[in-house]
Amino acid sequence: MLGAIGFLGFGEAAQTFAGDARWRGPAQGYDRQTDSPALAEAKSAEFALLGVRKCSSSREAVADAGIILSLVTADQAGVAARDAALHIVEGALYLDMNSVAPATKKAAAAAIGARGGLYVDAAIMSPVKPAALDAPILLSGPAAEAAETVLCSLGFTSVRSVGAEVGRASLIKMVRSVLIKGIEAVTAECLLAAHAGGVVDEVLASLGESWRKQADYNLERVLVHGVRRAAEMEEVAHTLRDLGVKPRMTEGAVAWQSEIGALGLNPAPVALHDKLHSVAVVQTAAVA
Repeated sequence: MLGAIGFLGFGEAAQTFAGDARWRGPAQGYDRQTDSPALAEAKSAEFALLGVRKCSSSREAVADAGIILSLVTADQAGVAARDAALHIVEGALYLDMNSVAPATKKAAAAAIGARGGLYVDAAIMSPVKPAALDAPILLSGPAAEAAETVLCSLGFTSVRSVGAEVGRASLIKMVRSVLIKGIEAVTAECLLAAHAGGVVDEVLASLGESWRKQADYNLERVLVHGVRRAAEMEEVAHTLRDLGVKPRMTEGAVAWQSEIGALGLNPAPVALHDKLHSVAVVQTAAVA
C-alpha cells in the first residue's frame, strides 16, 4: 500500500473506524467543518483525540495517500470525488463508502479513473456503532479485490467483493435501505400517531416486547440521524427511478426522516415516552 490513509470527512463513521483499538496504519484527513470558524475548534479536537493528522484541504489529505476513504454526507459524495481526482496519486485506491445511488458512484468513478486513481464502490451494510471495524462492507469495481486485501490489513474484519462492476455494491445497499430506513420512518409515524391518541403502551403491547425495543431504537435513529438519512433516501429514490420502480414509500420516508431529524433533538431523550413528548413539544412550538 502506498503512503498514508486519507479520510475525506471525519464524522461518526471515520472517527469510529480510526478509534477502534484494532485500527492499523497512519492516517490523515480533511473535513470541511474545519473551514467554519464556529466548528473548526471542536472538529480539530476530534482529529487530535484519535491521533489523525488534520489536513487543511482535500488536496493535502489525498496528495500522498495510497488509500482514501470517502465518508462524507450523501449530498457531498460527488463533490468529494471530483475534488480528490484533481490531486490523487496514480494507482491510489479511492474507496467511496458513501450511501449514494449507483449512478452517482459511476460518475465519481469516471472522475477518479480519469486521473489514474483506482475507484472502489464500497457499501457499509450496518450502523458503524457499535460494530466499528466489524461492520460488514461490500465492495465492487475492477479494484474491489485489491481493496478487500487492503481493508483487511487496516483491521476491518467483514469485507467482501461482490463483483467487478462499479455500482453493484451500492445497488445492494440502496435497495436494502428501502426497507431498513423506510421501517424507521414508518415506526416514527406509528408512534407519533399513538402518542397523539394516548395509546402508545397499548399499541406496543399488541406488537410484543421485542417490538417495543425495536420501535424505540428506530425512533432514535430518525431523531439523531434523520437529516443525513433523508439525504441517503433521496439517493435511494434516485436508484429506484433508474430501475423503473416508483419510490412511493421511499419519498414518504425522506419526508419523515428530514422533518424529525431537523428538530434538533440530539442527543435524544432516553425513554421512549420522553422522546415522543419532546417531538410533540418541538413540533407544537414550530407551528406556533
